[in-house]
Amino acid sequence: MTTTMTDPIKPAAYAAPSPVVVRDLRKRYGPVKAVSGVNFEVRRGEVFGLLGPNGAGKTTTVEIIEGLRARDGGEVLVCGFDPARASGEVKERIGVAMQATALPDKIGVREALQLFGSFYRQRADVDQLLKLVSLEEKAGSRFETLSGGQQQRLAVALALVNDPEVIILDEPTTGLDPQARRELHNVIDTLRQSNKTVILTTHYIEEAEKLCDRVAIIDHGQIIAVGSPQELISRSRDQIKIEFRTTEAVALAELRQVPFVSAVTESLGTYELRSADGTRSIIELIKWLEAEKHELIDLHITRPTLEDVFIELTGRRIRE
Repeated sequence: MTTTMTDPIKPAAYAAPSPVVVRDLRKRYGPVKAVSGVNFEVRRGEVFGLLGPNGAGKTTTVEIIEGLRARDGGEVLVCGFDPARASGEVKERIGVAMQATALPDKIGVREALQLFGSFYRQRADVDQLLKLVSLEEKAGSRFETLSGGQQQRLAVALALVNDPEVIILDEPTTGLDPQARRELHNVIDTLRQSNKTVILTTHYIEEAEKLCDRVAIIDHGQIIAVGSPQELISRSRDQIKIEFRTTEAVALAELRQVPFVSAVTESLGTYELRSADGTRSIIELIKWLEAEKHELIDLHITRPTLEDVFIELTGRRIRE
């Protein structure tokens, strides 16, 4: 039986409002708590990011969701099924792409998609998959001839052969060059537009900020924040930074009197202001500069990023 990407079969047993529900998930490896009380839900049709450094617990969490690893405690439901008790049903409804995909060197691209599709009750159209990942011209090519980016796009297509309800992409862009990463980002964005539910694990903060509707920041086996990138950034204590230069020196004492400015510094003729209300502080700064007859020659505004939030919450950079 073949179905299209836009006409998935819905299991009768599926009654949960969210395709993926994780409650108080726990997993130990000897004395090490790999996952310690993790809670989150993934909503239908969203790209949900698990963001954290290597060893944070991302891969262990998704392997439990996939039914590949037993949990020590907690509850997991995937499309209404517990992967520990109904792994077969879960595997029919999810697709998984790992960091690297090992296929026989001589297997063709179309051949691989047809082979993997034969393992499932439900199958997506191969030509649609090839178009989705921009591999139509490589349909007859052998796996060994594909570039790294093409191999990863094929891995995503293989994860979609059963037209899954939930797609899990475990650090799919690791090791790719910038162009290959952008191409894979386009595929993920297309999946979102197709109302697919995607779990994306990554340690690239800019990737999570660009692609994810919501992000869970995980560190030392615990989720320490969940929300859209914009929501997480808005909660940050870091303030907007305004840098500017003028033709003549500005008195710092007077500059500190500008409304909505909380801090002022100067270095090599560049003035830096900090403010919790960037729009108002910029308006007031321009007014002040005009009143004092200072000519503005350069102005830069920097808002907090998701990386700033991560450092604030964990005390370290994600790649440390």
